[in-house]
Amino acid sequence: MTSNGFKLEPRSTADGSFSLFSPEFGEAFHSSRGALTEAREKFVEPAGLERFAKGSSLRVLDVCVGTGCNTAALIEGCGSHDLTLEWWGLELDREPFAQALASPAFCGQWQPGTLARLQELCSSPGMLWGDARQTVQPLVEQRQGQFDLLLMDAFSPSRCPQLWSVEFLGALGSLLQPKGLLLTYCSAAAVRQALRLAGLELATIEAPCGLQQHQQDWSGGTAASPSPLPPSPRLRPLTPMEEEHLLTNAAEPYRDPGFSLDRKTILQRRQQAQAKAMQEGNVEGTSAWRRRWGLTGNHQ
Repeated sequence: MTSNGFKLEPRSTADGSFSLFSPEFGEAFHSSRGALTEAREKFVEPAGLERFAKGSSLRVLDVCVGTGCNTAALIEGCGSHDLTLEWWGLELDREPFAQALASPAFCGQWQPGTLARLQELCSSPGMLWGDARQTVQPLVEQRQGQFDLLLMDAFSPSRCPQLWSVEFLGALGSLLQPKGLLLTYCSAAAVRQALRLAGLELATIEAPCGLQQHQQDWSGGTAASPSPLPPSPRLRPLTPMEEEHLLTNAAEPYRDPGFSLDRKTILQRRQQAQAKAMQEGNVEGTSAWRRRWGLTGNHQ
């Protein structure tokens, strides 16, 4: 049972890995393709760990640790590339990690030693429990411009806009060193626009092999950095279609000045700003953009 009284529901994903469903947010913690598959395809592989010299240290912030799947996958990735992991995590709720540790399915999906290292990290001073909008602030004050990698895995913007606001994403961006990388599964226009407003360069995480032709999988996520991102096996520049997405009303960002607004207020204010922009003729509606590019999915 979570702190808000909602019971998290265990789920087995397509690759056999452990996940959870949150009745409070009405969303699963991972895609149906698989929690472990998602961790590797959207976070570990796009991170380009081969960029770092063997024996060097990788400074990482995991935003919304959840079950710990992304960090565990990264632990194994660092092991494969002989990298030392310096880790911090932000998480509101202790229950997802506790349920993961109690699950034989979760515990059995990792290499020897991974689970012990994950438990060590999540019980260290780097594990910051509480509202991420508050716990990120000491990091910004103390470690601005120092992180190599940020893993951003909050619930979707419509469910948890507090963690996708211009202000919060700007705080995360300020933590990155010049060639640091923020990675997220999210390709929503509002999120990409907020990252650009934070002064970050954008790239698309390639959709998993075999899914690129499906319209709903035109993007596998977003990478952002203070420096231009060269193409790589898992990253590519935004396409003209994606750039035009940022000129529609879907790109109106979420705003949370003072890190204090609730979900309802943030959503209402964004809707008001979208309506005003449409009335003034400053942006295109997303329906026209979809028709022009032959899209049928709901790209926020």
